[in-house]
Amino acid sequence: MAKVNLKELAQVLNVSISTVSKALRGSYEIGETTKQRIVAKAEELGYTPNPYAGFLRNHKSKNIALIVPELNNNFFIQAISGAESVTRSKDYHLLVYCTHDDAEQEKKIIHHLQNGRVDGVIMSLSSNTTDYSHLNELQLSGIPIVFFDRIAYEIETAKITTDDFVSAFNATEHLILNGCKKIAYLSVSKSLSIDLKRKQGYLEALNKYNLPAKNEWIIQCNNEEKNNLKKIKQLLQSTHKPDAIFASVEQLALNTYYVCKELAINIPKQLKLICFSNLQTAPLLNPSLTTIQQPAFNMGEQAALILFKHLDKKRTSIPNEHVILKSTLVVRDSTKK
Repeated sequence: MAKVNLKELAQVLNVSISTVSKALRGSYEIGETTKQRIVAKAEELGYTPNPYAGFLRNHKSKNIALIVPELNNNFFIQAISGAESVTRSKDYHLLVYCTHDDAEQEKKIIHHLQNGRVDGVIMSLSSNTTDYSHLNELQLSGIPIVFFDRIAYEIETAKITTDDFVSAFNATEHLILNGCKKIAYLSVSKSLSIDLKRKQGYLEALNKYNLPAKNEWIIQCNNEEKNNLKKIKQLLQSTHKPDAIFASVEQLALNTYYVCKELAINIPKQLKLICFSNLQTAPLLNPSLTTIQQPAFNMGEQAALILFKHLDKKRTSIPNEHVILKSTLVVRDSTKK
């Protein structure tokens, strides 16, 4: 019988890929009976996670991979700097990979790293990643992963995020207290952890002040700029246009500036604008942009520290740990009364 991959093994067992991955790594989250059943079936079907796994556990490349969805974003540049400060102190090399926010490119990078090129991976997911089998395969090959910002809850490991829900609630409340009653939300992804938390915070603030959360004011964007500009323009030309926009990421806020300039909409008199962003030029925009500033450097630093804590102990499996760092609301002219 031909060897099966992780996804096929999970289908045969009628369990999730995550359950199979955890069972094969001996996770405490999986019951002993289930573990034995999965291990037995894996042996029966000839499943092998990686022929180099034994080699990887005993040899060091002295390289750490850091995978980000984009490089034209100040948040990720700062996070890379934080991680690099730690890898340098450990006499390791940091190899930076960019997925260009594409799930297929992310899979290619992960498969490229599997055969001993790195000792560990620090990563932030692409916005359209919904299948995590490639990440489970990487862990089973003996290479640990630590997530930051855009995380996969389904993968057992350490995760570094900011207080996305609380920050989004505070941002929306700030708009409300500055007179806004019709607040739109620009979503970057239907599946990303950060977007789900930010949307929840936005909706909770509206609920607290008994304000409507209309479906036409929650705009589903993606990583295609032309599409996003078109949707924002349609929103601001609609009959029930909003008096404020909360952008989940900085690129969507910048897109809003372009559309407002084209439509001669005055920020903040006709439309108030706020977003998550570590954009260094935010104070120089006209008007200056109110932002939720994340501790990006610290997130990269913390992710690297946790990874090395386990590498130093020669552990390839990192148990679940969720570190939440606080973001800061920086008020500027785009939300003035």
